[in-house]
Amino acid sequence: MDDIVKQAMVKWPNVPHCYGWLGLDARGNWYLRDEQAQAIGGFASGLPGAKGSLLQHAKLIDFIQRNYESDASGEWFFQNGPQRVYVELEVAPLIWRVQEDGSVRSHTGQEVQVSRAIVDDQGRVFLMTDLGLGLVHTQDMLHVAEAVERGVWAPEPVEAVDLPASYGYVLSPAVESLQRTS
Repeated sequence: MDDIVKQAMVKWPNVPHCYGWLGLDARGNWYLRDEQAQAIGGFASGLPGAKGSLLQHAKLIDFIQRNYESDASGEWFFQNGPQRVYVELEVAPLIWRVQEDGSVRSHTGQEVQVSRAIVDDQGRVFLMTDLGLGLVHTQDMLHVAEAVERGVWAPEPVEAVDLPASYGYVLSPAVESLQRTS
């Protein structure tokens, strides 16, 4: 986490959390979700316009990614100065980029060590790493296939619906927040 963010948290400790305004898609892209996008539906609903606006400002994306982490309940957030902005996830909290040499990096640029591979009932490949569970980027499936053929990974089958509970992450902190207050 950036030092300036830590300083802001100390200076303003009681800033309310923000829900529903930021999303991460299955390819590691960040989306800003204004009130109109939120009114259309959930981030992962697939409804046109529900994702919001694709963030394209490189410095803003870098700032988000440096200050992206999870809390004890498995809700992922971006610490924006003193405010915690919870992230709506399309599929998983981390998106893996598998390199030609077999190394793996997160969408935030962190290199990780893979402990197991998983394939869900929709054919998506997930990797469990020292950073947590994440989805393999679709553009890297050839590298995954090569690793499987070499015996580096042996994907285990799992039901997609079981992944969040089994691996301790929350797809929609906004929905969880509403349930807590109801």
